Amino acid sequence: MIDKKKTQALFDNLINKSLLKQEIYQKTLDSFNMLKTGMIDLVEKYKAQKSEDAQKIAFKYKDRSEFEAEIKFAGDTLVFMMHTNVFEFPRNHEVMKTPYIKKDNDRSYCGIINIFNFLSDSFKYNRVNDTGYLIGRIFINKDMHYFIEGKREIGFLYNSFGNSVMDQEVACNILESAIQYTVNFDLLTPPYDNLKEVTVQEFISAIDSMRIKTGKRLGFKFQADIE
Repeated sequence: MIDKKKTQALFDNLINKSLLKQEIYQKTLDSFNMLKTGMIDLVEKYKAQKSEDAQKIAFKYKDRSEFEAEIKFAGDTLVFMMHTNVFEFPRNHEVMKTPYIKKDNDRSYCGIINIFNFLSDSFKYNRVNDTGYLIGRIFINKDMHYFIEGKREIGFLYNSFGNSVMDQEVACNILESAIQYTVNFDLLTPPYDNLKEVTVQEFISAIDSMRIKTGKRLGFKFQADIE
């Protein structure tokens, strides 16, 4: 015999969870568009700089797609990428221990916006083996609250999930913090032993497409970096 209550409970759970994820998706997209607006505004402010030195330095915005945008400044490019799925924090994550989450577990479901740092020349010269770095992840939940995992200027400024609400001012602050971190994240010379031997084929390939791997930190691991 079919248990109608059990079936209805299944449908109710499916509908409620799906509606929750749709709401979070929209809140994340709204936040991503705030970041895009912040990039456009920042580029316009930079264009207003009157000094000759400022005019020599590239500062450009590019809308890659609905879910990707980039801002290029000097030799660096920051790519902001919104994931189209919704995630939940692991049970052992520090955020899950906060009173904010314990009062309503639905708050632990979040959309994610990733921030990647690339060398601008990697795109310019199509150096497909070059390395980019994840410098931050922005989590957005149904309440439009946000939490950031990231490096230095990015992550440590925003660590109160229960009180931090995303708005245009916050989006601009995150953007400027990401740029500040990138400016201070310098390109280091790769270890000599990594490059002292090269095959003829590798050398020819390097001439053709600059395939000798370049990155600000060769061997960089996001989760292990302590700088």
